[in-house]
Amino acid sequence: MTEELFREDSYLKDCDATVVALDEGAVILDRTVFYPLGGGQPGDTGVMTWKGGNAAIIDARYGEGSTIRHIVEDGASRPEVGDRVHVSLDWQHRYCHMRMHTALHLLGSVLRYGVTGGNISVDKSRLDFDMEDTIDKDAVDAALKELIAADHAVSCRWITDEELAAQPDLVRTMSVQPPRGKGKVRLLEIEGVDLQPCGGTHLRSTAEVGNVRIGKVEKKGKRNRRVNIHLED
Repeated sequence: MTEELFREDSYLKDCDATVVALDEGAVILDRTVFYPLGGGQPGDTGVMTWKGGNAAIIDARYGEGSTIRHIVEDGASRPEVGDRVHVSLDWQHRYCHMRMHTALHLLGSVLRYGVTGGNISVDKSRLDFDMEDTIDKDAVDAALKELIAADHAVSCRWITDEELAAQPDLVRTMSVQPPRGKGKVRLLEIEGVDLQPCGGTHLRSTAEVGNVRIGKVEKKGKRNRRVNIHLED
């Protein structure tokens, strides 16, 4: 399996690693700072360098056995198994994903409904809620901005599968359940605001989210409302 350095520190921008396998246009490392596609958050992009070569990493995805596949551009050179490499994130994109992901947790704390889906991108992100009600966009926007300005601390901790099973209300997502079977589950905590399982990359404080606004609210079914948010800078 690939050691997931981003789980403990989302602010790591690069790392050294060893190539353990090659897989159809992808490089598998023993450790990485690259977040793989999952939970509505895109896989990271960036650059891999090694003695005598370099390649752009255009995506990161999970492979077999909890490995992470660093997918390189078509036709790009690749290191050999056993080579030492250095991987660096496209930090601007990753940091936008962190801002968006934390902002979506804040949005979910304002709209206390079950979450049926979500997606994160650099410019626009969204959550789908199991709700029939219409919402007051201005009121939701003001509440979201207030939570951001309050500079709540954001942190992660781990609980066991058994502890999660004893607290089913922690799980807000309806379509996707947190992964179980590894013995522990990662919780994201926004102090005094939100606590739920999440494996994504996040900020250290809500103030770092910066300027966001509520965008279009779409009706996607009798009991489904899609709420979009946008970064303003």
